[in-house]
Amino acid sequence: MAQPLLARLREMRPGARIEVLATPWVAPVARRMREVDEVIEADLNHGALQLAERWRLGRRLKQRGYDQAIVLPNSWKTALVPFFADIPVRSGYAGESRYGLLNLVYRNPRQREGMALHYARLSERPGIEPQLPLPFSSLNFNKEKIGETAARFGISGRYTVLCPGAEYGPAKRWPYFRELAAELGSQVVLLGSASERAQAAGIPGLNLAGQTTLDEAIDLIAGAAGVVTNDSGLMHVAAATGTPQVALFGSSSPEHTPPRSPAARVLWLKIECSPCYARVCPLGHFRCMREITVDQVLAEVEKLWLGQADSR
Repeated sequence: MAQPLLARLREMRPGARIEVLATPWVAPVARRMREVDEVIEADLNHGALQLAERWRLGRRLKQRGYDQAIVLPNSWKTALVPFFADIPVRSGYAGESRYGLLNLVYRNPRQREGMALHYARLSERPGIEPQLPLPFSSLNFNKEKIGETAARFGISGRYTVLCPGAEYGPAKRWPYFRELAAELGSQVVLLGSASERAQAAGIPGLNLAGQTTLDEAIDLIAGAAGVVTNDSGLMHVAAATGTPQVALFGSSSPEHTPPRSPAARVLWLKIECSPCYARVCPLGHFRCMREITVDQVLAEVEKLWLGQADSR
């Protein structure tokens, strides 16, 4: 979702060096972005202040002599590192009252908006809208590496990837992946994190949830005939590889975090209580996901890739 910002920066400042500070579980994605010159890993825990660690990291980064830092998360603590690094221009949204830590501050939007636009706005001065349309996200990969990764896991021929998990909570998880896999009539590979392995258990197919690195998961998604996902990180990976995909939305909104790819199709019933952005259905009926049928998903799958020759 942040890549359009990087693309705009590269267009506007072709001679600039762009480096990304990222956690280890995000770094493999950033390394595949053509706009990024270097990725610096920082093992900072979500929800932890880690003041001493952030100060030490900031002092190390000071030696690199950055001209500007763009802070994407809204939290107060994420603005500490560029402050400790004495970077002259420190920009981002006001977030948690970060005046002082940031010195080029953007006003928070009054309502939810598409995250790609939200981030891309940081490529311009405050109050100036970025040029539209925004570029699609795109990750680097090559067919030889994809073949090596597939062979490593015993995968050959055409296959469909299913991603039945969603870290945020059960309100984002479509309940019929097992029934869908049984109807696909092709090789199925299940991907996700280690915490999602139980959600993939019992679904017909090769369960690789928790068994791959993120780099390997990207390769397997890039080599798939198609992907069916919930609204999750792997949904965005699939979009950025250009793999045909069906993305299932319920408690969240594709108007806020869509899969940004011309090869993606979204199924969202948009019932009266959706999007609620809750982790668990607050009304107990889970209609937003439960009423998306296997037949509806299969119809989209058949349009996009099932039974077609792989031309990619």
